[in-house]
Amino acid sequence: MRKTLIPTLLALLSIAGLAACSPGAGPTPSASPTGTASASASSPGTPSADTDTTAPAPSPSAAAPSAGPGQGNAELAIMVTSAEGGKATNYTLVCQNGVPATESQHPTAAAGCAALKANAALLSPAPRPTDQACTQQYGGPEEATVTGAVDGKAVEAKFSLRDGCEIARWKAAKDILGSTGGAV
Repeated sequence: MRKTLIPTLLALLSIAGLAACSPGAGPTPSASPTGTASASASSPGTPSADTDTTAPAPSPSAAAPSAGPGQGNAELAIMVTSAEGGKATNYTLVCQNGVPATESQHPTAAAGCAALKANAALLSPAPRPTDQACTQQYGGPEEATVTGAVDGKAVEAKFSLRDGCEIARWKAAKDILGSTGGAV
C-alpha cells in the first residue's frame, strides 16, 4: 500500500503546485456589495503579485552603495595573496586629502587615494542581501584583506574572486588593492 500511496501523493502535490503557479491562478475575484467583481488583493492601477514585469533585475554592481566623495584621508594595510597558502604581498596606503603620503608603499598609491576620495565607501559596502543572485564564475584563488581607517572610520574588508558578486567588488576596489590585484 505504501508503494502506491507515496507516488499518488507526490502526483497530487505536483498538480496542486502547478495550478498555484499557472497564469491566472491568482486571487479569485470576489463580488463587491454593488455586484461587480473585483480582485481583493489589488487596487486599480496596482499590479497583483502574479503579474509579470518587464523591468530587468538589477545588476550585482547596482547593490553596492553609491556613496559620494570622501575627504580622501586613509591609513590602510593591504594584504593580497595570489594562491591559497601562497606568499602574501603587503602594502601600506596612506592618503591625505586624496594625495598619497610619503610613507605609502603601494604600487599605484595615487590611483588608490583618488579612488578613496571619489568613493569613501569602497571598503565598507553594505552587506550582500541574502536573496541576491550571483553568477557562479570563478575568477581565481586571489584574496585580499584591507584594514585601517578611511576618513576616520575603521575599515576591515575582505575580497575574493569566488563568484560574480565578489569579482564586481574586487573590480570596484582594484586601485586600492594594487597591481597584484588578481586576474581581473
